[in-house]
Amino acid sequence: TANSMIVQLSDFLRYSLDNDPIKRVSLEQELDALKLYLNIEQTRFGDRLEMQFDIQPQASAVLVPSLILQPLIENAIKYAIAPAEKGGKISVFSKLDGEHLVIEVKDTGAGIEGDHHSMVSGPGIGLKNTVDRLSAFYGDNYVFELRGPNASGMTIYIRLPLEKQTAESNAELVLGG
Repeated sequence: TANSMIVQLSDFLRYSLDNDPIKRVSLEQELDALKLYLNIEQTRFGDRLEMQFDIQPQASAVLVPSLILQPLIENAIKYAIAPAEKGGKISVFSKLDGEHLVIEVKDTGAGIEGDHHSMVSGPGIGLKNTVDRLSAFYGDNYVFELRGPNASGMTIYIRLPLEKQTAESNAELVLGG
């Protein structure tokens, strides 16, 4: 188990170091990185951590800031999964909505007090840093809200302007630039 966790940690750290935080990656790449992180947490929590991904196939190619989801999942684990004796579930949903990408990160924890928080300043450093990064990438052209708590826990709702790029156009940018 220890060897497995060290390998998983090494893979995640390698990805973190190889990907510049000011770079955009496809949502698919972002989810692959997230799964590296979750493998580590799964080793730690075992059956207490349940994960669900529901990603619309068309959403996978949309570009998002690198490592934008990991702090949100880390926050959910810290506040929703770890304190619960039976653990809980974290779900990641994504779909296209007109000219926007919608991402929701849901957990089964107790959440924070209040309802529909707009994250100008947040209760945690990870959430605040995420909002700051989104602001740097998109200006005022994004939505980041904490929704809940409700019967099923807390939801982080993100709405980003649609940005797609194919592998071919990436190659053209590299070769042409």
